[in-house]
Amino acid sequence: MANKRHKPEEIVQKLRQVDVLVGQGMARVDAIREVHITEQTYYRWRKQYGGMGTDQLKELKRLQKENERLRKAVSCVDGTVCARLDLS
Repeated sequence: MANKRHKPEEIVQKLRQVDVLVGQGMARVDAIREVHITEQTYYRWRKQYGGMGTDQLKELKRLQKENERLRKAVSCVDGTVCARLDLS
């Protein structure tokens, strides 16, 4: 299988597809194969994104972006020379 980076939205969608297929009576291993991912990938994604809806996913991405912005601002306050930051 080729290495492909999936977007978080795609990950949540694939996790839901597996849940639907399992709910329809398909074995979990077969459902995972049906959505073209490995078992290891499925369980890693489920640990990270399990039970997360699209609204929660958007909130997570927004918070990660804000956290990155704040880390840059704090690093500038520590006395290092920084370029002009857009803190809006």
